[in-house]
Amino acid sequence: MRLTSGDATLQTAGLKIVRMQPDWRTRLLSVITNPNVAYFLMIIGFYGIIFELASPGAVVPGVVGAICLILAMFAFQVLSVNYAGLALILLGLGFIVGESLVPSFGILGVGGIVAFVAGSIILMDGSHRAISLPTIGGTAAVAAGFIFWTVARFVGLRKKLPVSGTEQVIRRTVVALNDFSEEHGRYRGHVRLSGERWKAVSHHPVRQGDAVMVTGIDGLTVSVEAADAPRADGTHSDQQRNEEAV
Repeated sequence: MRLTSGDATLQTAGLKIVRMQPDWRTRLLSVITNPNVAYFLMIIGFYGIIFELASPGAVVPGVVGAICLILAMFAFQVLSVNYAGLALILLGLGFIVGESLVPSFGILGVGGIVAFVAGSIILMDGSHRAISLPTIGGTAAVAAGFIFWTVARFVGLRKKLPVSGTEQVIRRTVVALNDFSEEHGRYRGHVRLSGERWKAVSHHPVRQGDAVMVTGIDGLTVSVEAADAPRADGTHSDQQRNEEAV
């Protein structure tokens, strides 16, 4: 055997092979440095930090996320990591989270999934330290389901009627409390709206008990027009009676 200090002869005759089992610390580190485990630790850590920032004071997501993220950084230090792939993964996760905050109707989400999958494939050396494709596909499928749910929820919210503010009043059907009197070419009276007595104005005559629909609001006065609904006393409005007569 040649050493820097010179040649040396090893006496190996009669030596026994002694097998040493790795201790618990070595076994734990070997699990953490598994590419698939490190991959999941990074994802859990990222989302844990995001959830903690979204809900300050929750504590648990922040603690778990910070621990997982640090363990993932240790594993990536040992493994041969492509930093371009890591950057694509983080960018993709950021886009996926952004989809739930900014209603882009899937643009950010689709871009995030593409970046996430591409980064996951090139993250590590494909010879013997690659992340398994089923793991990548399963994680991407979960992210796609989350994006689909977010987009569907945003679309559903856009179709719902307002539940507060002046927009809630528009297109509501109310009942006239008296006969509207004409003033300056418009008819004015009072209606019952949400159990309250409101001033109302209309371009057409309105009788007491007529059902009218709110079309606008100006201060404490609402604009109304005839609604296709029966009167409070069971009869029909003048407009409906005229239509029935025709």
